[in-house]
Amino acid sequence: MQMKLGHVKLGVSDLKRSLEWYTQILGFEVDSYWPKEKPNYYDFKGSGATFSIGQAEHGGIYHGGRINFEVDDVGGLWEKLKDKATVVEPIWDTPWGTRKFTIADPDGNELGFSQ
Repeated sequence: MQMKLGHVKLGVSDLKRSLEWYTQILGFEVDSYWPKEKPNYYDFKGSGATFSIGQAEHGGIYHGGRINFEVDDVGGLWEKLKDKATVVEPIWDTPWGTRKFTIADPDGNELGFSQ
């Protein structure tokens, strides 16, 4: 059986704070949200797998991870974000031929960006 990643969701402890961070700092655009009356889940526009954030379940307990995004201009994005986010790993040239950096969102979830 072959599997294809279709959706990634990060649990966040403060949905409003995280929504502002993802839209204002990273520039993501909301595609949809649910439930309509009192959203606790937001999908973002993009290509590839769906990326979303949602209120952490189980009393706010969440377990972070790392998600890597491929971008066209990693150097330009680094310059834009390096002073606006917690840097986990500054920009560097990897042994596998990419250039990348990693930042953390307000909950410590790691977001890697490479080219």
